[in-house]
Amino acid sequence: MDGNGRWAQQRHRPRLVGHRAGARAVKRCVEFCLQRGIEALTLFAFSSENWNRPPEEVGGLMKLFLGALEREVDELHRLGVCLRFIGARDRFEAALQARMQAAEDLTAGNTRLALTIAASYGGRQDIAHAARTLAEDVAAGRLRPEQIDEHRLGARVALADLPAPDLFIRTGGELRISNFLLWQLAYTELWFTDTLWPDIDAAVLERALADYASRERRFGLTSDQVRRPSSGRTS
Repeated sequence: MDGNGRWAQQRHRPRLVGHRAGARAVKRCVEFCLQRGIEALTLFAFSSENWNRPPEEVGGLMKLFLGALEREVDELHRLGVCLRFIGARDRFEAALQARMQAAEDLTAGNTRLALTIAASYGGRQDIAHAARTLAEDVAAGRLRPEQIDEHRLGARVALADLPAPDLFIRTGGELRISNFLLWQLAYTELWFTDTLWPDIDAAVLERALADYASRERRFGLTSDQVRRPSSGRTS
């Protein structure tokens, strides 16, 4: 969700104003997914590298994050959204950690939309954590080194219980994935837009879906294999 700061700068306002506008864009994005029957949405809200930003900006973001949780969770629950968080949440203050846990507990049984907020998250951090848990199992004798493969590692990264992402959308004009879901995005279709995150709306999201629908997803196969019904991908 890139472009909050630039959106504010264009209006000669503090960066935190842009983050507030970005929070409103989150609501629009969630509403769009619910209307279109999209079953999983993961938003990159705060990276592990964002802790290095100016302390006043980080502090403002934390207050904004806590306030959004207090205001929006009941409505998300009413709409059937299951909310959860991925990332190193132990870096957050205790009050915010408690609100995050309460939100997860309240919405855990909902099935209409799996909404994941990546906060204090990094893709390399995610893979390193998965590798560390496998190493601990080997050290404890629960697993042999030769048993470690892509399936076992993939089962330890974040979102392992969800299908791999189909579509990655990056706003703000930058053409990179910035350490987001590095393992999970292996075969995800990438879509970039110059639209700043606070300006994202249904029209932009519809363009992303239309572009995605026009692509051929081969997963390592040839086009002829994909087009032959008898040679489809198995799982």
